Amino acid sequence: MKYYNNILETIGNTPLVKINRICKDVDALVLAKIETTNPGNSVKDRMALQMIEDAEADGRLKPGGTVIEGTSGNTGMGLALACIQKGYKLICVLSDKQSKEKMDILRAVGADVHVCPTNVAPEDPRSYYSVSKRLATEIPNSWYVNQYDNPSNAKAHYLSTGPEIWEQTEGKITHFVVGVGTGGTVSGVGKYLKEKNPNIKIWGIDTYGSVFKKYHETGIFDENEIYPYITEGIGEDILPANVDFSVIDKFEKVTDKDAAVYQRRLAKEEGIFVGNSAGSAIKGVLQLKDELTKDDVVVVLFHDHGSRYVGKMFNDDWMRDRGFLEEEKKNAKDLIKDHAGKHLVTVTTDTPVSQAIILMNQYAISQIPVMEDGKFVGSLNDNIVFSKLCENPELKELPVKNIMQAPFPVISGDMSIENVSKQFLNGAKAVIVNYDNDKYHIVTQQDVIKAIA
Repeated sequence: MKYYNNILETIGNTPLVKINRICKDVDALVLAKIETTNPGNSVKDRMALQMIEDAEADGRLKPGGTVIEGTSGNTGMGLALACIQKGYKLICVLSDKQSKEKMDILRAVGADVHVCPTNVAPEDPRSYYSVSKRLATEIPNSWYVNQYDNPSNAKAHYLSTGPEIWEQTEGKITHFVVGVGTGGTVSGVGKYLKEKNPNIKIWGIDTYGSVFKKYHETGIFDENEIYPYITEGIGEDILPANVDFSVIDKFEKVTDKDAAVYQRRLAKEEGIFVGNSAGSAIKGVLQLKDELTKDDVVVVLFHDHGSRYVGKMFNDDWMRDRGFLEEEKKNAKDLIKDHAGKHLVTVTTDTPVSQAIILMNQYAISQIPVMEDGKFVGSLNDNIVFSKLCENPELKELPVKNIMQAPFPVISGDMSIENVSKQFLNGAKAVIVNYDNDKYHIVTQQDVIKAIA
């Protein structure tokens, strides 16, 4: 029989998956390291276990103790799994910008969750840094993990994540791209890969409102760079000891909106349901694509699972409230989706007007194109027919060519609705949509109104 003795033995050995559609215009091979297959659904399982085992080994964490950590949620989950197996209590301190799902998940696995305000300085007694430290001094037999400065964080990735990537790419990796928060992943993986091949580029993804990029480029800790941001899991207003700037070749900043939009695109276009920082990471790759060649192999690490964000980035109302939701642009072909299966009703120039009226009533339509030899040569609309017959009722026995108007404009299926609307503003009573290899369908003003209402 093949089985694991406990859930902790399943940590690691996560897959590499090619990114196809989103990176179709990138010359390099782009591979995602999918850390959601860890038992706690994030990369943080690796370092959570390493930190606890190292603390046990040197006596900082004693039997029956309480583990305390300030976390964005994922480290807390990793710690929870380890604490369950090893018999420790766990207190997680989160900022209030973290998703409700993250808080609920931590409570589900037995953690005691404390929530602190986001928009306060790290040294403020209300910050989740300060609250974590205070609890560690107040609670007997407790241990403050401090993932930001704990060397076991980076050590975990040096010992596991880095070697996995090297082996999975058979040493062909040229670039490693990852969002930077505590710094453990980028520093541990970066150090290992640089030792294997100093030419490998390590790119850290940052967010606007964080200090990393400017500090890396100038050596200046600029407090003016600090302001509230929405992106979860990356960026900081402090310089964690785990961020080894010497192994990072470049930082690239990605906006909150792009992070959310590309997180959703990964789910819809690649079937990869991952977290907010993954959106930042893949957008960072796209922003830097001009620096890549067809010979490059890029590994971009996706930290956590999308289920932590269903109430935020995967919620249309939440996205819309922040101006992040880019409504899908509709075109002429979209206008005929509801009735594209119906055939286009037409008449010829010799069709009697009376027959055209019968067709209008039969199909409940107000516009009919007139065709001759496969070409659109004229048009009828109910207003014109009504007006002409009021003037001369005998016209109904005459051919359509006696009362037809100019042909309806023929437009392509990919014309935007805005431009379709202009056709009507310029006097068209209807338009003919040419789509899917010379199929035709009619679009009326009512179709446009329905689409934009």
